[in-house]
Amino acid sequence: MAYDPGAIDATLAAAVGDEPALIAELRGAFLESVKRGLAVLECAEGDDAWRAAAFRLRGLAASFGAIRLMAIATEAAESEAHDAGLMRRLRRAVERL
Repeated sequence: MAYDPGAIDATLAAAVGDEPALIAELRGAFLESVKRGLAVLECAEGDDAWRAAAFRLRGLAASFGAIRLMAIATEAAESEAHDAGLMRRLRRAVERL
């Protein structure tokens, strides 16, 4: 799966126009939300909480065009809770945003 580092910025630019400061602010808010979502996923107790957190993370990623993160979050939602390999991949995807 290809990684497009400009997808988030392009999505934000399409929403707010050519406003670099606003794009930077929204990008920062997105990254904070993603990190909180990842923390919720890491602390999820039980399969239902894990799935719900993974779906929320997927929805957030989809809203901002973070395709790789969205795909891995989808995979997490369909896997066993706290899969160590998926958590590593999610953390790596977040670091690359």
